[in-house]
Amino acid sequence: MNNKFSSALAPIIARYLSLKESLGRIYKVERIVLTHLDTYLNATGQDLTSESFQQWISTRLQLASSVRGYWMRITRNFCLYRRRTAPDCFVPDLSQFPIPHQTVKPYIFHETEIVRILAKIRQLPPGARSPLRRHNMLLAVTLLYTAGLRKSELLRLTLRDCDLCEGTLLIRESKFHKSRLLPLSRDALKAIEMVLQERQSRRLPLSPESPLLWNGYGKGGTYSGASLNESISDLLQKSGVRTAAGRPPRVHDFRYTFAAHALLRWYRAGKNVQAKLPALAAYMGHVSIVSTEYYLRFVEELSTVASERFQSRFGTLISSAAEDGGYHGAHKY
Repeated sequence: MNNKFSSALAPIIARYLSLKESLGRIYKVERIVLTHLDTYLNATGQDLTSESFQQWISTRLQLASSVRGYWMRITRNFCLYRRRTAPDCFVPDLSQFPIPHQTVKPYIFHETEIVRILAKIRQLPPGARSPLRRHNMLLAVTLLYTAGLRKSELLRLTLRDCDLCEGTLLIRESKFHKSRLLPLSRDALKAIEMVLQERQSRRLPLSPESPLLWNGYGKGGTYSGASLNESISDLLQKSGVRTAAGRPPRVHDFRYTFAAHALLRWYRAGKNVQAKLPALAAYMGHVSIVSTEYYLRFVEELSTVASERFQSRFGTLISSAAEDGGYHGAHKY
């Protein structure tokens, strides 16, 4: 999509979008927003100032406040980029933006809950139109939990993407246009083998192009996002796994759990977590470790483990300083 910008900001907008897209970001919505802004500025002959910004966004009052706020944040990010070469340029004040809706706090599954969910899956009977129900749900939950896949990535997988000899899974052109090759756990490989064996015994599709999560509805094919949500939500309810609000966790919460449990394992093993974050970011398909660090804030147990680790390494130094009156001396200044 090659929009031709025409306002005084056209060269800067073009450079900004080109930079972001070169980093692997899709930036489709951002391009739409900045195109709209460029058209408005060109029609009015204005630069982007506090006044013109308010006039422009007032033309978007038909949008929901959350969407309008999103447009404003996109524009602010562009202004921050512009400020690198024009220090005195206008940058919108965040305090003037619509109050954003509170984000949903991720649910981090406990290990015992994962065990309970897997046990419930093994009790699932095959359905008349879903003969692979048990095998598909076991594979889906195993990959979501042990490989940290996005739901969309899971649903796009085909048999061609699985290499059982190498023990890897190829995630093609996912978010940010990035593909990645993932080494799989033994549990994940076993779940894939079980699905393939069952499909072979039932003479179900095994071509390289057929979906990994094949179902028998209609002409066959993969699950839709809604059907996978419904199946896993029903499974979680039957397993007695609910959030503090009494609702089943989301499918995406398995991805949060994958990241959180990886971080916890590293903390408990005494690893340098900051040094290992780039590896986790690459495995999860993040553009940078900033996205991966986002998961840290939702794991309360990490604070406890980190504090215990700090205490074991430096607790004696703090105790010695306290005994020598170091803290009392510091309070004097």
